[in-house]
Amino acid sequence: MSDKEIEKKIIENGLTAPRVTPELIELIITDESYYVFPGTTVTICLLTLANGFNVTGESACASPANFNEEIGRSIARENAKQKIWGFEGYLLKQRLHESQID
Repeated sequence: MSDKEIEKKIIENGLTAPRVTPELIELIITDESYYVFPGTTVTICLLTLANGFNVTGESACASPANFNEEIGRSIARENAKQKIWGFEGYLLKQRLHESQID
């Protein structure tokens, strides 16, 4: 299920408590760059977040005959974005925890 499909189900079910959204993830990405290691099918994506933190994602194709740079970039970017979800989830949980303490 894609992020958009999950978000649609969340909204349909009225789950409106504070949460990390696909829009938030995209909003905090301020830059992206890619590198394909010469002679390989390994693609690295570097996403820079609004606070300057960098997150990487990678992809690799087992068969060079199937390598497509655009697809490799897309997979590497999605893998980097998955890491951001964890970081943002932690930050949200910390903020919720701190608001209960005060």
